[in-house]
This record gives sequence, C-alpha cells and structure tokens, in this order.
Amino acid sequence: MLNSPRAVTMGIHVVRAFVKLRDLLASNKELAQKFAELERKLATHDQAITGILKAIHELMNPPAPRRRGIGFTADF
Repeated sequence: MLNSPRAVTMGIHVVRAFVKLRDLLASNKELAQKFAELERKLATHDQAITGILKAIHELMNPPAPRRRGIGFTADF
C-alpha cells in the first residue's frame, strides 16, 4: 500500500518536514554566528567602557595641588 494516495501524501509531508528542519538548522547556525559576533563586540566594548570609567574616576579625584610657602625660600 505504499502507492496509495494517502501514503504518497504522507511521504510528501515527511519530505517537507525535513526541508523545514534543514532550513531551521541553517538559520539557527547563522543566528548562532551572529550571536557569537555580537558577544565578541560586547567584550571589546566592555573593556573600552571600563577604561572610560577609570578615566572619569581619575578626573573626579584630581591630586591635591602642591602648596607653596609664603615668602622666599632657597631650596638647593
């Protein structure tokens, strides 16, 4: 009964399911590659942001200015 109309219809459905599965796997592979690329970009951005924040903290806390004494001093 493999040549019955119902068997032919089921065979077509099985083939279509495998085609969809193949397309789904291919699109997931592309999605995984794009996600990995995004993670790499974020890692470099995180390092850049950390550097910027450190620089801002240094600017917020400048070193205390040296105070000069009043009058003439002869430092040799």
